[in-house]
Amino acid sequence: MINENTRKTIERFIRKFPCRDSALVPSLSLIQRENGYVSEADMEELAKILRLSEARIFSVASFYTILSLKPIGKYHIQVCSNVVCSLLDGYPLVDYIAKILGIREGETTPDGMFSLASVECLGSCGYAPALQINMEHYENLTYERIEEIVEMLRSGEVWK
Repeated sequence: MINENTRKTIERFIRKFPCRDSALVPSLSLIQRENGYVSEADMEELAKILRLSEARIFSVASFYTILSLKPIGKYHIQVCSNVVCSLLDGYPLVDYIAKILGIREGETTPDGMFSLASVECLGSCGYAPALQINMEHYENLTYERIEEIVEMLRSGEVWK
């Protein structure tokens, strides 16, 4: 459910933008930041607040890979699956990370710490391969660097 502070922020978005539809992506991003994902109930409530159809809300929420419609792990790993990023030593990066985490693409580890997804492009073709963890972007990855990042996250260290 959308709390009162979130509702007030969404109302500010509505006043800020020239049309209510322009407030949709910022509102969905805010809801995800607050709740960890965008639930069906959130979308229904947002449709009422923005006075848009539920179908419009769902179509936008399901289009952007940065938004999740189901609970995800504390660390949401999104791996670029575009051609350039897929060429690392002939072993797909997403498969390698899945093996390290013991899950498949689209799953979350049992402890709720990691979720793994493949995305079409992270805009890093010149620095491939690339991935994104939450809002942090990583480029020029090697298998060793990926293992180091995962271990740092598991131990609670700050990474980069």
